[in-house]
Amino acid sequence: MKKENIIIFDTTLRDGEQSPGASMNIEEKLKIAHQLARLKVDVIEAGFAFSSQGDFEAIRCVGMEVKGPVICSLARCKAQDIDVAWNALKDAEKPRIHTFISTSDIHLKHQFSMTKEQALERAVKMVQRAKGYVKDVEFSPMDATRSDFKYLCKVIEETIEAGATTVNIPDTVGYSMPHEFGALIRRIKETVPNIKKAVISVHCHNDLGLATANSLAALKNGATQVECTINGLGERAGNAALEEIVMAVKTRKDFFHLNATANTKEIMKTSNMVSRITGLVVQSNKAIVGANAFAHESGIHQDGVLKMKQTYEIMSPSSIGLKRSKLVLGKHSGRHAFRKHLNDMGYEFSDDKINNLFERFKNLADQKKEVFEEDLEAIIADDTYRIPEHYILKELFVSSGIGSKPNAKVTICIEGEDFKAQGGGDGKVDAAFRVIKKITKTKYKLVSYSVKSITGGTDAQGEVSVRLKGKDQIVHGTGADTDIILASAKAFINALNRMHYKISKKKQRSL
Repeated sequence: MKKENIIIFDTTLRDGEQSPGASMNIEEKLKIAHQLARLKVDVIEAGFAFSSQGDFEAIRCVGMEVKGPVICSLARCKAQDIDVAWNALKDAEKPRIHTFISTSDIHLKHQFSMTKEQALERAVKMVQRAKGYVKDVEFSPMDATRSDFKYLCKVIEETIEAGATTVNIPDTVGYSMPHEFGALIRRIKETVPNIKKAVISVHCHNDLGLATANSLAALKNGATQVECTINGLGERAGNAALEEIVMAVKTRKDFFHLNATANTKEIMKTSNMVSRITGLVVQSNKAIVGANAFAHESGIHQDGVLKMKQTYEIMSPSSIGLKRSKLVLGKHSGRHAFRKHLNDMGYEFSDDKINNLFERFKNLADQKKEVFEEDLEAIIADDTYRIPEHYILKELFVSSGIGSKPNAKVTICIEGEDFKAQGGGDGKVDAAFRVIKKITKTKYKLVSYSVKSITGGTDAQGEVSVRLKGKDQIVHGTGADTDIILASAKAFINALNRMHYKISKKKQRSL
């Protein structure tokens, strides 16, 4: 049985732009419109022509330049709005005028100061006026979900009779529940006698977090057009997210028995473009396009994904334009994912070596939210070039503040015995170094000290490099940690161990 195609009506450039701070200029709207065409949406609502000269010009430019999708302008049920919408759309290959008026008692009384009869008459006349300009006319009874059902059906019937080819049922304030909204669409389909002459559309807002759920419930009950936005942008809490609608229908064809023809491989690119242009960052846990949507940190999940992706991924990253899923290295990661990450970096180690590195990785992961490749490189380098530890740093505590001299307390294990000392310095690092030298009874000169961030962020590892000069040789030591004072102490101890190792080797050779 052939599956019916749903119509994707994208209103990112109109309702999406109404998100606070998301205003776009003409060039930005054109860029997004071209990308929406590559995404193969069916309808682009390019703006509200009467609302501003900028919107008028944006709709006109999109209509002239963007081919493929239907280009639509919103218009109130007012003659001027309809006329201006037509003037903005007249050069479009496939123009649509989308006109609306409220049908709920609360809107008609408190916002429009109109009777039901007046609103109905206005709706019919404006649909007829729009029909005089274009064949493709959409009508929306605003706040439909809070409207009297009998009156709502009458308005729908008469606007279809007047020429509306699409009737859109908006949940304007995000009031409806999925089961309730699906039942409303089914009742409209069963009650309005001429409903088959028009496409049933839905436009759901996300005030209760149900925009996508309501839209999908509507599709299940007879709607065939969904009005949505990229990243779920829109008034207040936003609209149904295009990427969620499309991927839900594609992933669950067995449930919906519908088809979405959008080119899903363009989803990620479109999401990133809209986020970049509007300046509205997509939350990390956002479905489909969030940074964590295809990221796995749990060791159990990582193990499953490595064995068979479908264990924890119901769709592939490549289906939305990503190269691959991400195995996040953090404190919940398992040994399997850790080894796989090292392999991807080009390293092959024995089981014993992996176990040793994994223990060090886990210690670091307890300090950081996420461990990056640069962190692993530092762990590997430190482990690979490790020399026998004559000095082992056991404890380090450094304090300082305004008006007080930095003070360090250090415990170092030397040949199985712990030695403790404390003292001050010109800074935290200097204090730590002075006490380390005091315990180890060394007088080597510090000839260089440098710090670099291995990764970005406030929890980044800092890598410290020091060079110590002895009587006739110089050694280099490194240390890495999220605490730069501890990284400095590690580097100093590492250099001392190298110096001790060199001197010991030299003595052995002279015997």
